[in-house]
Amino acid sequence: MSQPYPPPGGIPGPAPAMPDYYTNMQVDRDAEHLRILSICWYILSGLAAFFGLVPIIHVIIGITLITQSRGGAGDPPAFVGWMFMCMGSFFILFIETVAVLGFFTARSLKERRRRTLCFIAAGMCCLQIPIGLTLAVFTFIVLSRPSIKASFT
Repeated sequence: MSQPYPPPGGIPGPAPAMPDYYTNMQVDRDAEHLRILSICWYILSGLAAFFGLVPIIHVIIGITLITQSRGGAGDPPAFVGWMFMCMGSFFILFIETVAVLGFFTARSLKERRRRTLCFIAAGMCCLQIPIGLTLAVFTFIVLSRPSIKASFT
């Protein structure tokens, strides 16, 4: 006589294994998420590299103030020109460094290498509100999955 319900102690024997297609679906989903993240990192890095050249205007203004200062009553002091030039150069260097780091991150995500670099770049990317912050949060979420952590070498 067969019982309509499992016995009170549960189903005897080993637990049923997950079918392979669930595992394959997880691998496909992880690969798709990493591919999308890589594309988004390329786009953000390209935008950062382009807009990172905007402070070159400040460098040009600073050079102009330094070279055209004659010491007259209406001329600004020379340190103002140096301040423009130094701050503009710093911002160019910083933003372009973040852009290059973003390109390395995009390539690392595609190759599944340098997970720590991806976390560092995502942390620095949090300063680029709102697009960079959103991308950083998604990067943290995806890279924190155990299946993706295992796939990085």
